[in-house]
Amino acid sequence: MRSTPFILFFFAFVFTACLDEEEYTTSANDFIISDVDTLRFDTVISGEPTNTYTFRMFNPASKSLRITEAYLESGASSPFHVNIDGAVIEDGGTISLEVSKKDSLSVFLMANLPDVDEDEPQFVRDKLIVVTEGGARTEVVLEASGQSVIKLRAQRISTDTNLSASRPYQVFDSLVVEEGSSLTLPAGTRLWMHPQAKLIVHGNLYCEGTAENPVCIRGDRLGDMFNSQPYDRIPAQWGGIIVKRTGSAHINHTDIHSGTFGLYIEPNGDITTERLRLENTIVHNMSGLCLEAEGSKLFVGNCQLTNGGAGCVSLRGGDATFVHCTIGRFYAFTGGSGAALTFTNADADGNALPLIRADFLNSIVTGYSTDEVMAERAYADETAAFNFRFDHCLLDTDPVEDASIANACLWDNKDAAVCREDNFAPAFDFTTLMFTFGLATESLAIGTADPATTNAYYPLDLTGYPRGALPDMGCYQHRVQE
Repeated sequence: MRSTPFILFFFAFVFTACLDEEEYTTSANDFIISDVDTLRFDTVISGEPTNTYTFRMFNPASKSLRITEAYLESGASSPFHVNIDGAVIEDGGTISLEVSKKDSLSVFLMANLPDVDEDEPQFVRDKLIVVTEGGARTEVVLEASGQSVIKLRAQRISTDTNLSASRPYQVFDSLVVEEGSSLTLPAGTRLWMHPQAKLIVHGNLYCEGTAENPVCIRGDRLGDMFNSQPYDRIPAQWGGIIVKRTGSAHINHTDIHSGTFGLYIEPNGDITTERLRLENTIVHNMSGLCLEAEGSKLFVGNCQLTNGGAGCVSLRGGDATFVHCTIGRFYAFTGGSGAALTFTNADADGNALPLIRADFLNSIVTGYSTDEVMAERAYADETAAFNFRFDHCLLDTDPVEDASIANACLWDNKDAAVCREDNFAPAFDFTTLMFTFGLATESLAIGTADPATTNAYYPLDLTGYPRGALPDMGCYQHRVQE
């Protein structure tokens, strides 16, 4: 019997603890706190559900809270859909919840904005409102802009066609330009490519962007993969552009990014006819190559070709000229290999494929490794043409003393004040995957390009900024910051 008081005390303690655990506050001063006050979606495609976004709501009180109402201000007309810890707000209704002291709730939110068939994005605003038993009110503002698009499914261009810049095109399957036909993308045209979709050119492609209003070709996933990481900065969001044997492409002021590859030029046995003219264009962030050409004639000027997982530029034979280009391999994802620039006079099987010319003028070729320029001569035929030349270039490779191969070139290595990624400012941000290839003040590329070449080809840089009397290597002229 001596243990009886202890047993009674124990049960009393447990009972009191349970009561305390279930005690609720009804004070109007005890609020639910949200870790966001406004949740903004970037522009979304109207009529398509977005990714799901998550945030949390906390009960900081020392007692549990009853949420008597959680609802959307716009009711049944709201394009937002909310799930709070498994409870779904449906058809303009409300839900009630309980949250223990010092505990939290997970809020899952997505949107599906109606397609109102307008060229300009349509802004939508709503509020998620949470009211406690004590009358404390918490509001989270929800905002999004819905963009109507023109959907193209397995589209084949069989007559000369001009697309419109009024609203984006969402391309499913592939967009094919048939032989003998031309596709023109005027300034401001946007192609949003579905995963694996390609632009396949048997005829002629003309991209006619301007510095102020470029053409843009990118993936169609507009949301975030996770916090602060848009899908648009992740490679392999779509296929790429293939110029077939009968095709050609003239691309100016165009932004091509985040595909599986950038541009591939198929060989057709003719290296006298220009197959690709690429000017004032960015090809960036590909899981494969940014530009690959076989046995083809091409001209590339004032272009940024950067961050290809398999390399940036690969030439197999042909006749190629690059002027004022920035070629940089700073691929941020696993699986990256290759070099910023590779060229050879052999095909993929090792057979001779003459390299009539590979000229690089006033350009930058760099990357993470200690050698980003890879040249390989065909073993099958040592007499096959293998002609290449660098003039007034900044090169991340071993120094070359032969002026017929490397004239007035500078070497991007540890002997310089800055080298490789430090040539560029602001510094690369690997958290947000933001890469800016403007030149840092200490870069050897500043003021060391050949003025005669600049004046003959590109007195303005990729952005339209004047290069002046002391032009820089690469596609961007350095701007002195005030």
